[in-house]
Amino acid sequence: MSDNHDSTQVIIVGGGPVGTGLAIELALRGVRSILVERYPSPQPIPKGQNLTQRTMEHFHFWGAEAALRAARTIPPEYGMGGLTAYGTLLGEYQHDWLQRELVRQFYFTGNERLPQYATEAVLRARAATLPGITTLYGWTAEGVEQDADGVTVTVAERKGTGRRTLRAAYAVGCDGSKSTVREAAGITQTRSDHDRLMVLLVFRSEGLHELLKRYPGKSFYNVLHPDLEGYWQFFGRVDLGTTWFFHAPVPADTTKDNTDFTAMLHRAAGAQFDAEFEHIGFWDLRFAIADSYRKGRLFVAGDAAHSHPPYGGYGINTGLEDAVNLGWKLAACFDGWGGQGLLDSYDAERRPVFASTAGDFIERSIHVDRDFLAAHDPARDRAGFEAGWATRTSSAAAEVASFEPNYEGSPIVQALPGEPRGPSAVGTHSLTARAGHHLAPQVMASGRNVYEELSQGFSLLSTSPDGTVATEFREAANRLGMPLAVIALSEEARRNYAAENVLVRPDQFVAWAGESAEAEKVLAQARGG
Repeated sequence: MSDNHDSTQVIIVGGGPVGTGLAIELALRGVRSILVERYPSPQPIPKGQNLTQRTMEHFHFWGAEAALRAARTIPPEYGMGGLTAYGTLLGEYQHDWLQRELVRQFYFTGNERLPQYATEAVLRARAATLPGITTLYGWTAEGVEQDADGVTVTVAERKGTGRRTLRAAYAVGCDGSKSTVREAAGITQTRSDHDRLMVLLVFRSEGLHELLKRYPGKSFYNVLHPDLEGYWQFFGRVDLGTTWFFHAPVPADTTKDNTDFTAMLHRAAGAQFDAEFEHIGFWDLRFAIADSYRKGRLFVAGDAAHSHPPYGGYGINTGLEDAVNLGWKLAACFDGWGGQGLLDSYDAERRPVFASTAGDFIERSIHVDRDFLAAHDPARDRAGFEAGWATRTSSAAAEVASFEPNYEGSPIVQALPGEPRGPSAVGTHSLTARAGHHLAPQVMASGRNVYEELSQGFSLLSTSPDGTVATEFREAANRLGMPLAVIALSEEARRNYAAENVLVRPDQFVAWAGESAEAEKVLAQARGG
């Protein structure tokens, strides 16, 4: 490939949070990219608001955590939790929902909440500081082709006559559910269509804020109504006191002009309040997953790889984890130490995790709510309803505890003893270091948190950093050309990790843990063979 302005290592089509996050991940690892994004500035639609503790770890490593927290639109002391109400928002029955602080100790950073356009602005600002990223804002991809040596992407200026041809070793489609890259790669999708039209309203209302002062510290509100068969009416704060968004199922023939949306809001809330609309839009409630996340030199990530209803704040977090997983693997291949199986492991790890997220959490919640509403009615059997409602409260906490995306059974991590299973979003949070699972934060022998000491490459946490095992890993890493740092474990960390040695991947997942091993075999597997 010629070294001209339009030649790079990776072309990223789609500059939302996932695409920009991937560009940053690559740039920090020394990989150049061209980022093609159709919109000159982030679109002011408040979606993707709930960022998990794990996602905030990405922002920590990207050098953007402080900027992101400074951009939030709701004061941090107000809280980021949610609430589920029965019948109407102001009805008699409510319980807490999606209290992610319950798993805080297992992550280095706390969670965050702000509109996606604010997140995008922070990511764009960070990307602008990194010389490895070339941005084409206001451009779209019109053609994508791959050959034995690389990929060619033809781009066009959206509001102009400009045309350019880009060339790179790889291209990644982060270009949404109607992905040009996915279509060009010939990657098919499996759909699970719930056949529901949904409305998204963005509105201003100080009156609703006054009504909801009875629920201090809550930022989003899910309303279960018997008529809606488990589908949600969902209110969310964009800021504190003024701006809101609202999702709800509507009849298939609904338009902006044939529906009284103010009355819809009042019915869902159970009270009247002022409402000045800023946006009225529609979207189709459906699940879709690409049948592969890779086809040769073309990859898909984020909504291009998977799409689902915005229930529970899983979408943007899943997409950003795609970016981090793919980013270090692409960089490893450019650096020469990534094996043939490493890029294939992106699909092997991330695709089943999304399938589990969609089925075990999002779609399951619709079915659980539908079954509850069918079985319980306070007008018919108040005591039975209240018993069922109390059970929902504890199960809401269990959902947060069991959402623990992991790569057990991945081809590039140690096989755990017992019944083999594949990567999944269902797991258990634990301080124990388990192959395929996220590393919990612990204080190292230096007195610093492990998340302040992990290297960009692999890290071996060891009780004996100058001992036989650590020496074998260092020598094996040198032979394989792999970056490896050795970090001294504290005694407390050793007890909590329940391991003398822990091999940590560049994405902070555990590749291997134990007393001793054939170091070269472990590392060869971890780098993709």
